[in-house]
This record gives sequence, structure tokens and C-alpha cells, in this order.
Amino acid sequence: MSATLRVILNPSAGAGSASRKVPLLEAAFKRHNLSYEFVHTERVGHATELARAAVRDGVETIAIVGGDGTLNEVAQAYIDEEGNPVKGPSIAMLPSGTGGDFKRTLGLSGNLDEAVAKLASGNSRKIDLGVITFDKAKEGECKFRAFANIASFGLAGHIVKAADPLKWLGGRVGFLAATLKELVRYENAPVRVRVDGELFYEGPIVNVIIANGRYFGGGMKIAPMAELGDGLFDVVVIGDLTKARSASLTKKIYEGTHIGSPGIVTCSGTFVEAVPSHPWLRIPCETDGEQPGSVPLTAQLHPSAITFRN
Repeated sequence: MSATLRVILNPSAGAGSASRKVPLLEAAFKRHNLSYEFVHTERVGHATELARAAVRDGVETIAIVGGDGTLNEVAQAYIDEEGNPVKGPSIAMLPSGTGGDFKRTLGLSGNLDEAVAKLASGNSRKIDLGVITFDKAKEGECKFRAFANIASFGLAGHIVKAADPLKWLGGRVGFLAATLKELVRYENAPVRVRVDGELFYEGPIVNVIIANGRYFGGGMKIAPMAELGDGLFDVVVIGDLTKARSASLTKKIYEGTHIGSPGIVTCSGTFVEAVPSHPWLRIPCETDGEQPGSVPLTAQLHPSAITFRN
């Protein structure tokens, strides 16, 4: 394969709509005189394999036709077996997923021709990469997980599984339905969170968000001040709120006006450590909408680890 642009397409992204966009993409690539080649994912985790092949082949740019989940798989090609960042091709998003949270932080409208035009412009910027380490990963489980957008644990860790069969409803509606469903049965889990070595929070939580980007959960502006390339995580703790209070904050969270509300605390840093207050507690973690493990965990920020074309 010789094209400098390799397009990783997830046919199941956007409830199957991504594969139907191939003719539109090919026409856009030709209009902008881009030499390209398509590779299609065939199973969970395949985008990681395809991205690693692109790294080995010296491809200049990977364009992702998919959503946050596909981006998360591609991001795994930018760390080694010890969780350290490795150099790789620049990345472009040609959004076609259900949630589309990362594209919101990037400022992409979702229009494919616009996204291809931005790719063809050659403009780029460096963004940070987060790497989660699961200290008690079982045999066969991943110990390290990269994320470009957001990692979180608590209620959100349960929601991602509940949201999967609801994706046909669309990102916002599906995630909202899953949130309300899981909120009913979720019990606030007690944790200790340290940021850059200092105790930041101790007590029960609804959610703890470790944010590189601003949005998660199908459009919730959970970390409104986060910047992809500022060298810092924005850490948002939604503390020991009642179910009624949590539900009442939903509108504010979508708008990004929840910061400063009672029970919500924030800070920034480059290294986050989280442990359950009781060792037998299992508190699931999600990274960019995937669920790779649970607390205890650490999260390390690697500044300017990825070049994004937009």
C-alpha cells in the first residue's frame, strides 16, 4: 500500500451508516486531490491492528470514519506495551459515529465534505494523550489503555454498557435513556482521588471525570474548560448527590453550566490516582465510551503526543 492517507472505516459506526458514506468520501477525496486507500474493521479491536499496521508502513495520515469508539481503538496504536507514547501518523476524524463527543471538542460539524476539506488543508495541531493503568488487571485484561477524549468512573462506567443496545436511538437520546436507567439502581461508590500526589477528594461519588476533551455521554459538556493541547487533565468530581439531585443536573451538564454547583468539585493536573475506599468494591471505568477495566487505576497525561489534522 502506497497512499499517504489510510482511511480506517468502521462499517458498524453510526448504527451502520458509516459504510454508506464511502461514495461521498471517495468523491470528496478526489475533489481535493487526495491519494487514499480504505481499510475496513471486521471486529472489535481491529482498528487498533489496522492503526499499528499504518504506523509500521510509515503512512502519513490515518483518517477515521467512525466515532469515539473507533478513535479509542486507533489511539491504542500510539502507546507501547508499557503504556508509553510512541510516534505515529497524524490523525483526522471524518465523523460517522453515534455519540460524536470528540468531534464536538474539535469543532467539527459532522459534514463529511467539510471534514475532508480541513484534512486537505494540511492544518494540524498537537493534542495530549491520556493513558490509564489498571493496577489490578486480571490475566487477559488490558493493563494500559490510551484515551484521547475522556476517561471516567462511577455511574458512567455502568452507562456505557447500557447505552450500547440503545445506539439506534441516536447518541444523545440513547445515552440519556441509559443514564436515567442506570441512575435508578446506582449506589454512590466511596473512593479516594489524588491529583499530582495530593489528596483531592475522598468520599462517595456519582462520577469522576478525567478530561482531555470537553464532551462525553452523547453531548454532555462535562468539562467545559478542557483543552486538548494544554498539557493538563481537567478532573471533575460529581460527589455524593442524591438520585433526584443528579437527575436535576442533567440539563446543566449538557449546557456546561454545572461547574460550581453544590457537590461538584474540579481541579487540573497531569497524574490522577484513584482507589476504592473498600478493596472489594468494583467501580467500572470507561475510556471514550469503552469499558476496559475498573478502579484502582492511575491516569497519566502525555503532552502533545498526537498530531491531529483539522
